[in-house]
Amino acid sequence: MSQPASSRHRVVVVGGGFGGLSAVRALRRADVNVTLIDRVNHHLFQPLLYQMATGILSEGDIAPPLREILRRQRNVDVMLGEVTGVDVGAREVTVDTYGQRSVVGYDSLILAAGSRQSYFGHDEFAVDAPGMKSIDDALEARGRIFGAFEMAEVTSDPAAREAWLTFVVVGAGPTGVEMAGQIAELSRRSLHHNFRGIDPAQARVVLLDGLPRALGPFPKSLARRAVKDLTSKGVEIHLGVMVTGVDAEGIDTNADEPALHRIPARTKIWAAGVAAAPLGRIVAAATGAGADRAGRVQVQPDCTVAGHPEIFVVGDLMSLGKLPGVAEVAMQSARHAAATIRGRLGGDNTERPFRYRDLGTMATISRFRAIATAGPLRLSGFPGWLMWMFVHLMFLTGFKNRAAVLFNWLIAFIGHGRPQRAITSQQVFARLSLTADPTRAPAQPTPSATSHQQAS
Repeated sequence: MSQPASSRHRVVVVGGGFGGLSAVRALRRADVNVTLIDRVNHHLFQPLLYQMATGILSEGDIAPPLREILRRQRNVDVMLGEVTGVDVGAREVTVDTYGQRSVVGYDSLILAAGSRQSYFGHDEFAVDAPGMKSIDDALEARGRIFGAFEMAEVTSDPAAREAWLTFVVVGAGPTGVEMAGQIAELSRRSLHHNFRGIDPAQARVVLLDGLPRALGPFPKSLARRAVKDLTSKGVEIHLGVMVTGVDAEGIDTNADEPALHRIPARTKIWAAGVAAAPLGRIVAAATGAGADRAGRVQVQPDCTVAGHPEIFVVGDLMSLGKLPGVAEVAMQSARHAAATIRGRLGGDNTERPFRYRDLGTMATISRFRAIATAGPLRLSGFPGWLMWMFVHLMFLTGFKNRAAVLFNWLIAFIGHGRPQRAITSQQVFARLSLTADPTRAPAQPTPSATSHQQAS
């Protein structure tokens, strides 16, 4: 199936994450027809996935439908499907929608397909250690986390119970720190008095990272404060420790200490490493552009591909200088691409390099505790948490989502509840009656920016 021809300038945007959505919105008043292609039907606010995994938020709170978001923008069509090919000569992209093939023509192409979880060449780890990049990942993690407590409740063997109550988070970046902090908060506060046979507060939360310090993007003083806060919550932090193996019953590391060399743990969450979506290598091969080890496409200073000024690569899919893989880069580069297209339509073909403006970084540690940077400003503790909460509310899409998230935060942070604790046999790891498929492929990437600048 081919898209009908149009006399207006055709802009195809691939990816409905932070970058893609920013590009589409920046073209709302332009004399163009926009087609937004995404392999999922929603815009995912990835920075709060860990809260979905730990029962604070639902998928609807952080993943509004793209068609709903763009319902009033008359110059855009939303298309569900995955781009599997780019014909730069014919200026067409091939789209697969659950087996149905379509061809969509373009005059300008903005690629914002984002990133996926990287297991550093060990994709088999994904079977027992889900990442934190998609709704499917968060639902699986939720099932494993809450299912582990249920299994510990009915297990009489002390060693097996200890393994069920051990949670290992791999990766001490912002996502891993936030996940470890919330699991500790969940076990020591939210699940109090919920069980009769176990004490959830006895759960062991372990945070591992191969680098020598946690929270590398942050100033050392704030990183030390975060580590101190996590430790006070009972989280074990082991740095300079590489994971060498993952299976259903535990995790292996290169640590010399026997207690760390093999950690019996039924629940593992992978929050270490990202790679560009597979579309990056497809585009690099089609255009002759280079790609780095993570699969990001090398672009010109104005975010275009060399020799193909009509193709823009933005966000996590582009390799440009040493820009961080955060949502603010995706949004700013996408708006730059849209501005270039608008300028060209008006007769301005000046090549303007993309300039990134760093607005800061933040991460939450636990209830009422966060760290944040914004220019010279350094905040931690409760002031940092207030700033974190305000910024994340503002970056959510739509009033309804902001209201729902704020309401659930009040329940979880002011009260003790976790309103989103439902798990099913499709999600839960503790499904002894179901047969796990050892050939299951790792979760596929969602075409969104890898992270929000304040909680990457």
